[in-house]
Amino acid sequence: MKITVIGSGYVGLVTGTCLAEVGNHVMCLDVDPAKIALLRAGGIPIYEPGLEDMVRRNVAAGRLSFTTDVAESVAFGEVQFIAVGTPPDEDGSADLQYVLAAARNIGRHMQEYKVVVDKSTVPVGTADKVRQAIAETLAERGVDIGYSVVSNPEFLKEGAAIEDFMKPDRIVVGAEDDLAIERMRRLYAPFQRNHERILFMDVRSAELTKYAANAMLATRISFMNELANLAETLGADIELVRQGIGSDPRIGYHFLYPGAGYGGSCFPKDVKALIATGREHGHAMRVLTAVEAANDAQKLRLVDKVVAEYGEDLSGRHFALWGLAFKPNTDDMREAPSREVVRALVSRGATVSAYDPVAADEAARVLDGTAGLTFAQDMMSALQGADALLIVTEWKMFRAPDFEALRAALKAPVIFDGRNMYDPAWVRGLGFVYHAIGR
Repeated sequence: MKITVIGSGYVGLVTGTCLAEVGNHVMCLDVDPAKIALLRAGGIPIYEPGLEDMVRRNVAAGRLSFTTDVAESVAFGEVQFIAVGTPPDEDGSADLQYVLAAARNIGRHMQEYKVVVDKSTVPVGTADKVRQAIAETLAERGVDIGYSVVSNPEFLKEGAAIEDFMKPDRIVVGAEDDLAIERMRRLYAPFQRNHERILFMDVRSAELTKYAANAMLATRISFMNELANLAETLGADIELVRQGIGSDPRIGYHFLYPGAGYGGSCFPKDVKALIATGREHGHAMRVLTAVEAANDAQKLRLVDKVVAEYGEDLSGRHFALWGLAFKPNTDDMREAPSREVVRALVSRGATVSAYDPVAADEAARVLDGTAGLTFAQDMMSALQGADALLIVTEWKMFRAPDFEALRAALKAPVIFDGRNMYDPAWVRGLGFVYHAIGR
């Protein structure tokens, strides 16, 4: 099939590349000439394990191309994926200006039937707005061309996006006409040879499914963080509690790890958007409002522990920080807990030496001008002369450090572990003061 993907960011680039990998011909459009130039040169604008090699392989095979030409992109694909950003508006609702601009561009240039697929995370009712935008643009042209609008939300985990796309546990498709259903079934046939994975449903249910999934996962995280904070007060160990409840098959182990709060491009934005949707329709989303508030507080949990140890005034204190990205295997700094931790520390007079194996450049961009923040070249050099170590992102390389070297580098053997990386008894037995979450 010939496929156009509008937007070459995280979702668009992964979608387009994976669809090309199974033999389709894909053209990715972006309005940013620098991004397209980078992609044509063999680079990628994001960090995602395995993606760069896959892009190069499919470009070399002639199955994947990149353009800034809107007319060319609309003419190319029988299926047009809209994978542009939907940033939160001031009230938390999703900003649809880029989605609707893409829809109008399709209507402005299409000459034949198209299946228009909303891949961006969008509120319920967006497909109707996309359909209307295309219809109005076609009417302005005075032409009558058939098209279908489909909702096909993504369920990609940053750091494991290729695996998620190539071996999906479900493919949600909201479509309400036979021609669109046939096209989408043919498009996803290579990804479900083992068993049927497509869940066809009405468009509005598909749109809500995406928000519901992310909101549920965010709820589990905030709930465990609340329990962890209570466990500390009660003298319980949240890790043992996690094992105790996770062994119940009705609950399971996924997304039950307490820590420094969730971040990234999806959970914070989608929780806000679902709260805004409820408010717009007269429904107070009480659980999600609490989830958001709990997460905002949890991002500062490590700082609270630092203040309890050293006092509110941190002038003259120097801290090492391991991990800047919101999660491992990505350079994504959107809503990353590290941002709040760094700002809170330096606002109290401290200095911070931070290390992340991938996200340092992106962190330097988003934290540009933060006085007192420097970036180390490796994890051990970040420790030199620090009063304590704070762990914010659970990169694998942090799992088994040389504790003797770690203690020698630090001014004092103190660790604030925001991801519960180590066994408390073991680390304390080595002579460290060890502050974890809920342990």
